[in-house]
Amino acid sequence: QVQLVESGGGLVQPGGSLRLSCAASRIIGSIYTMGWYRQAPGKQRELVAEAIKGGSTNYGDSVKGRFTISRDDAKSTVYLQMNSLKPEDTAVYYCKLKTTTYFNYWGQGTQVTVSS
Repeated sequence: QVQLVESGGGLVQPGGSLRLSCAASRIIGSIYTMGWYRQAPGKQRELVAEAIKGGSTNYGDSVKGRFTISRDDAKSTVYLQMNSLKPEDTAVYYCKLKTTTYFNYWGQGTQVTVSS
């Protein structure tokens, strides 16, 4: 069984930055995508960003130009650099890993709060 351990969430002022990290509990050689989703109270979970095997990336429209995703396959780890944070970025952020056999793993979530 694989566990995803997220870190880096917290409270930040509008315009500030945070860096989220997500590491798998063991090295996985068959990663297809690693990414981040978020869910705000009363809203559906939505894609924030994903890094796909081979190097391509996808971003949600609301974070394009502000967030950057990167992954380190040797460590089975994915990072999310979040800049120019806005109050509407406040949510629980979940890490997701999809294997090449299309099995999904989810992290427990980390709270990000953007407020003055």
